[in-house]
Amino acid sequence: MKSRRYTGAARARAAEATGERILQAAFARFSVDYYDQVTLDDIASAAGVTVQTVLRRFGSKENLVRVLTGSRATAVTAERDEAVAGDVAGAIANLVDHYEALGDLDMLLLRQEERVPPFAEITASGKEYHSRWIERVFTPWLDGRDGDARRRLLAQLASTCDVYVWYLLRRQHGLSREQTELALIEMVRGTLD
Repeated sequence: MKSRRYTGAARARAAEATGERILQAAFARFSVDYYDQVTLDDIASAAGVTVQTVLRRFGSKENLVRVLTGSRATAVTAERDEAVAGDVAGAIANLVDHYEALGDLDMLLLRQEERVPPFAEITASGKEYHSRWIERVFTPWLDGRDGDARRRLLAQLASTCDVYVWYLLRRQHGLSREQTELALIEMVRGTLD
């Protein structure tokens, strides 16, 4: 009886490790290539499994992407939630940390959201989270404002803190990480003054 339990536990650990290898291989490919360029053969080969194993585990390429993005979204949210309300410099440092790690991937997903349903789902969720994050982090400046003034300030802050602005500063204008962070702090403080 004991060896069966051990065998079952060993199989479960092996299945979990296989699933993780598949997710890591998928993340590596989807982080740099367009959805249409990535095949299940590519992912299976990188993970050291067969396509049938990928399909048995995840069902389809779309479902693999949904599981992958869902598994990463929790970690991203936890990291972003560390930003303290009212601390502009700290919030922008938190935001830039996130964009440095995932900003290029965010931009890749946004370029494909209109034609890849699982990417549209994750970008919609990300946009919704970003709005809540802005409202939470900048609460001290939003309190006491209502109507158009509040909506306008929220829109200004959300726009200034958007991944597109990071992308323009870092990738288009070639600013360093430090200079990008400083530029965002200055832009946000200018909006809040």
